[in-house]
Order: sequence, then structure tokens, then C-alpha cells
Amino acid sequence: MKLPVFFKKEKSISINRLFPKVKSNTKINNVVTLSKSKKFDLTFFDSIKYKSFALNTKASFCITTEKLEKFLPTHTQKIIVKKVLFELAKVLKILYPSADIDYPDTSLKSVTRIKIKGVKFGNNVLVGKNVKIGTNTVIGSNSIIEHDVVIGKSCVVGSNVVLKNTIIGNNVVIQDGTKIGLKGFGFIPIKENNFKFPHIGRVIINDNVEIASGCTIDRGSVDDTEIGTNTYLDNQVHVAHNVKIGSNCMIAGQVGFAGSSSIGNNVSIGGQAGISGHLSIGNNVKIGGGSGVVKDIEDNQVVMGYPAVPFKEFIKNWKK
Repeated sequence: MKLPVFFKKEKSISINRLFPKVKSNTKINNVVTLSKSKKFDLTFFDSIKYKSFALNTKASFCITTEKLEKFLPTHTQKIIVKKVLFELAKVLKILYPSADIDYPDTSLKSVTRIKIKGVKFGNNVLVGKNVKIGTNTVIGSNSIIEHDVVIGKSCVVGSNVVLKNTIIGNNVVIQDGTKIGLKGFGFIPIKENNFKFPHIGRVIINDNVEIASGCTIDRGSVDDTEIGTNTYLDNQVHVAHNVKIGSNCMIAGQVGFAGSSSIGNNVSIGGQAGISGHLSIGNNVKIGGGSGVVKDIEDNQVVMGYPAVPFKEFIKNWKK
């Protein structure tokens, strides 16, 4: 299946148009993460945490700092800046001029004017252009499915759901009032005029996922936000941009994930827990309700508290 294009990119932009000090007129293909980059791509490297990806990147150009440039391969031309994310945001704004605001989809039409074989619709459903929906899928009343969204077979989408910039697998359940694929919370603080960070990523929801009512799942900024097979999200869970949640995870109500954290497989998280950004949570981890996770957690750990610590340590401290 040909993947949908959610954001229109400006064509034929050379690297020296974006960075006049770079002595090259090479046209760049796209802006991507270190791990997904290819020749003629532009990437970015702003934290030593991503050193392993930097060492193996295939990108032709990389926005980075003087301290980090030594970890990049010789085939990658380094673009040295003081504020990597600010320069990245400016580049994205040039390449994707409409990606920093969620403009309403003007291609939406009532399903009374659209025929999609094998799909059942409630009342007042609106669907954008190039939407694909698999057979035996049911869409509830007052839901909005914006342009180029893909929904697999035998899915159930509840009422008052909004889907944009999203690819959904088979046998997925999305309950009432959930919003998926909207722009994440990203901007560069500037005095009196914050610079919005464009979000050009998608949300990928794999097969057999269930998402309960009132959840919000932000699309990725440069990378994608992804939820693995057979993972269940309870009511009012927030998943921020670029978060990766593995397979067979159970996430209780009101859990919040900050941006770019990675959650392994078979992870259970109790209600109202918070996961800070850019963390790595291993496989088979259990996180107690109300916990605050502020550092990486290795495989097979059970943690609780704020900051979250191993469960035995939490109980010992609680008894004092």
C-alpha cells in the first residue's frame, strides 16, 4: 500500500538556501531522524543520548553543536549552530509551511455524498478526500475523518472522534470523544513571540489496539507517534508527539506520556502516572498508579512513587 502524504512539502530546496554558510547547492530530500535518514536527507543531533544513532546515520547533512559534531560520520556534513531545535523548527517551517497550525480540512464531505463499500456510518459523519476505510468497519455519529487517513478492516470508531494524519490497522477500537493526530505541544520560547515547532509526523496505530474515551494522541514532530499491537489505553490518556508504545501494554486512566519517550512491550502503567520526555522504559515493566517516572527503567522492573523507585524501596520508605 502506498503510504499517504499528509503534509505538502516545498520542492527542490537546496541546503545553502536553508543555511547560506554551507558551501553546497545539493537538494535535500527531506528532514528525518538520525536513525531513519538516507543520503541527501537533513537530520539533527541535539543530545548525547542519541549518540548511537548519530554514529550510524546515513544523512548527508546534520544540524548539531560543536560538542556533538565529533560523533557524526565523515560522510555527513555538519551544520554547527547554537540552538539545534530552533534551527530545525525554522527549516521545517520553510519546507512545510502549513504544518505548524492544524488548519481545518476544507475537503470534508458528509458521508451521504460518499460511498464506501462495506462500511457503516452513524449520523453527521464527515470524511475528507483520499480517505481509505476497510470493510466491516463502523464509524459513529458526529465523527470527523480528515484527508488521507487510513483505517483498516473490522474497526470500530465511536462518536465524536477526530482522526487526522493517522494510519490505523485492523480490528482497532476507538471509543467516543478521542482525538488522534493533532499537532503536539511544541514551540521554541522566544520573548513575546514563541516560535511554533511544525509537526510533520503521523500517528501509527497497529492491529488489535483499543483506545478508550477521551484520549488524545498527538502526531509526531519529525518522527511518528506509534502504538503497538494489542495495546489498550484506558480513558483520558494523553500520548505526546513521537512517543512509541510497544505491544501488549496496558495503560490505565489519566496516564500522561511526555514527548519522545519509548515504552517497551508488555508494560503495565497504573492510573495517573506520568512519564517524562525522552525516556526509555524497558519490556515487562510495571509502574504503579500515581508514579512520576523521571529516568530510564530497565527490563522486568516494578517501580512506584515520585520519583519512581523500585517497589521494594518504595515500601521500605513508606513504612518509615
